[in-house]
Amino acid sequence: MLLIRPARDKDIAAITAIYVHHVLHGTGTFEMDPPSESEMASRRADVLARGLPWLVAEDKGQIAGFAYCNWFKPRPAYRFSAEDSIYLAPHAKGQGLGRMLLAELALHAERAGVRKLIAVIGDSANTGSIGVHRTTGFVHVGVLASCGWKFDKWLDVVLMEKSLGLGDLTSPQ
Repeated sequence: MLLIRPARDKDIAAITAIYVHHVLHGTGTFEMDPPSESEMASRRADVLARGLPWLVAEDKGQIAGFAYCNWFKPRPAYRFSAEDSIYLAPHAKGQGLGRMLLAELALHAERAGVRKLIAVIGDSANTGSIGVHRTTGFVHVGVLASCGWKFDKWLDVVLMEKSLGLGDLTSPQ
């Protein structure tokens, strides 16, 4: 049975393993050196300290993916815009799990006061991530061509966005 829930301390090892796989084998992240479990725990603590969500997808007792958001930029004017991150275990791809995880993340982000979710997707060939974002209501807003270098090739960044709640229709105050 699939369960999407807030991440717990005991999930860090599985979260780290999923992310390390993407660092070493994927272009969805431009990170080059795999972080340690303590680094991932620190990143999660930072996100939670900001009042933002960090979720996991648990399937039959195993962590199959995780998603979180963090402020898009540190300046106060960006305080209603957050960048999402979502990663799935290799065996969990293509089952609709990413869509469910991202949809739940958007609900939690809206409750936290986020009005705009921004996807900064590594690699324009990352059709899985682009598709998951599109099916959950994100729209394409641009491409930063050849701005990353990983695995001996230039990579684009695809930018997508989704308004949450009232978006920019009203003042957030």
